[in-house]
Amino acid sequence: MPAIDSGTGSDISGKLTKQVVVCSIIAAFGGLMFGYDIGISGGVTSMDDFLIKFFPDVYVKKHKVREDNYCKYNNPYLQLFTSSLYLAAIVASFVASITCKSLGRKPTMQAASVFFLVGAILNTTAKDLTMLIVGRLCLGAGVGAGNQAVPLFISEIAPPKYRGALNISFQMLITIGILSANLINYGTSRLKPYGWRISLGGAAVPALFLLFGSLAIVETPTSLVERGKKEKGLEALRRIRGEKDVAKEFDEIVQATDLSKQHKHSYRNLFKRNSRPQLVCAFFIHMFQQMTGINIIMFYAPVLFQTMGFGGDASLLSAVVTGLVNVVSTTVAIVTVDKFGRKALLVEGSTQMLLAQIAMGVILALKLHDTNAIGNKYAMAVVFLICIFVAGFAWSWGPLGWLIASEMFPLHIRNAGFFCAVSTNMFFTFFIAQVFLTMLCHMKAGIFFFFGAWVIANTIFVIFFLPETKGIPIDEMEERAWNKHWLWKKYCNQKPENGKPAAGGDDQKPAQVDMPEQYL
Repeated sequence: MPAIDSGTGSDISGKLTKQVVVCSIIAAFGGLMFGYDIGISGGVTSMDDFLIKFFPDVYVKKHKVREDNYCKYNNPYLQLFTSSLYLAAIVASFVASITCKSLGRKPTMQAASVFFLVGAILNTTAKDLTMLIVGRLCLGAGVGAGNQAVPLFISEIAPPKYRGALNISFQMLITIGILSANLINYGTSRLKPYGWRISLGGAAVPALFLLFGSLAIVETPTSLVERGKKEKGLEALRRIRGEKDVAKEFDEIVQATDLSKQHKHSYRNLFKRNSRPQLVCAFFIHMFQQMTGINIIMFYAPVLFQTMGFGGDASLLSAVVTGLVNVVSTTVAIVTVDKFGRKALLVEGSTQMLLAQIAMGVILALKLHDTNAIGNKYAMAVVFLICIFVAGFAWSWGPLGWLIASEMFPLHIRNAGFFCAVSTNMFFTFFIAQVFLTMLCHMKAGIFFFFGAWVIANTIFVIFFLPETKGIPIDEMEERAWNKHWLWKKYCNQKPENGKPAAGGDDQKPAQVDMPEQYL
């Protein structure tokens, strides 16, 4: 089957319709749920009323005049409050990878919003630490299911020429969620003694929006056809493309799903040799995304700023500033990702983050000791450097990690492959959240050099091991990206002993059109 090159003379519509925009925005509220939780947890853990109720030991250490600056918040249960969500997210993303295929993307997103809503209610009304952690686990189930379903949903309804920009709307909503949480924390910190309950309860708002908004969106044509509902799939395709003549694209979808049904064991196929390039790259992209150190800023910004000697209000306000930088900088990725490519943005972002981390580490090592307060001039310099760091992440590793993982897998292993990407992301998010405060206590300013070393590693990985996927139709990804890579071509060209080409191999052309470009 010939490749379809949308936007370059193809008879398949590549226009951006109102229906696609509305559906993408509503679905992206799954990202708002995720972002709100990231931002809100760091803020409430810096509030005295919250600490008194759930972590009194931390409250006492925080207000000891001679307490080590770097160890004020070192408490495993406080870290568990933040990290427990991501353990549940790993399990939920696996279940969602199954329900996405068997039930559809839309009901999976609806289930995510229900879990998140229940978690918000439990956290808001929590009377003890157990109830608080159970609420976090429910939030995690919502985050895991949402992160699995939303990027796939957006990729499958987006015209190919807008796929990068629309997919980054998910990351944009994450950053807006973080900023919203920081603003709410700044306001509720003054409402004693229940301000933290309002902050945690605010998570219900994006959950309700996704729940009720998802009632108005269409299921993806791919999912409908995949589940044997061809007539409904055709109707859905006409709605999102805004025209009746979609026969060419619909035929592509039907043939792609027919090909994918020949591979009944998606997880087994995912771990075959010819799928190794995509699997390895998805794993490392999401591991490196979290090991940049971004979540020490996003989770613990108020805590980190208080470590440097900022007062409670000043630390929350500084978190608002970094959240605003995060939102604005993500728009850069939307504008540039389909112009300059994935690799260029990743390398530039890594370089920017590395320089900021080295500078922050040097300042804190020289000026912030165990019991002193850093001077205002140096404190403001660190805030500025954090903004530089966040900006570099926001237009590179933040959105592109999700985008690249959503476009690299063929249909027959797409749900399984994307689960591996999501679960890797959630595991390393859990790891960082669980150990950061302990690492800060022991490594002090050296923690910035630790994450800087990981940034160097991710830059090397991108330059030598990640193929460029910009502008390549999905059905040509094998031939034009993986098959031309100096290392991965050895796996793509693998021939089994019986002489027949491996699935997805160079000589088996149908396997190269597992996912038509026009609905990804």
